[in-house]
Parts: sequence; structure tokens; C-alpha cells
Amino acid sequence: MPQNYIPIFLFVAVVGVLIPVTLIAAKLVRPENPNRVKLMPYECGIDPIGTSRGRYTVRYYIVAILFVVFDVETIFLFPWAVKFKALGVFGLVEMLIFLAILIVGYIWIWKKGALEWV
Repeated sequence: MPQNYIPIFLFVAVVGVLIPVTLIAAKLVRPENPNRVKLMPYECGIDPIGTSRGRYTVRYYIVAILFVVFDVETIFLFPWAVKFKALGVFGLVEMLIFLAILIVGYIWIWKKGALEWV
């Protein structure tokens, strides 16, 4: 049985050696002459205006949170769909309650205007 793991250990060893070797080689080969222009953020060939440390509006964070919530919803829906027959009526009722809570939350954020961008 341990001989089956030899390819895995060999792969881990090669990767463990290859990563530091490539990092050291890149450090030795690259030129080191930073100046003000090279340290500026690249703006598609246009001279940058203002600082690169801009502030994001709160709407971006709201969209990110909404994405996470509905992404987690799909994480729960896929396994449920796979095991739908095995879960029976209990699984169906449980998922309908879960979806009802999400729909109520979706309607609430819609009424609050979190989905409006203008």
C-alpha cells in the first residue's frame, strides 16, 4: 500500500524544490532599477490622475455581500438536487423553507434599493 503513494511524495518533493529554485532564479535574473515612473500604476497608457488609493463606495460592498449570500445558496442547492429522492418530503420542506427565507431577504433588499445603481 505505501508504494502507491510514491508518485504523490515524488510530486510534492519536486514541487517543493522547484518553487524556491524558480523564485531564486527570478531574483537573480531580473534587473533592479526602480524609478518613479516604473512604480506608478499603469492606466492604459494614459498618465495617471490622482492617487491610486481611491475609496470605494458602500454599494460595492453591498453587492459583494449579496453575491456571497446567493453564492452560498447555490452551494446548498446543488447537493440537495443530487440527493433529492433520498431526502424525501423532509428534504423538500427544508429546502422550501430555506428558499422562502432567501426570497424574503431578496425582496427586502430590493425594497431597500440596494439593487439600484443610479
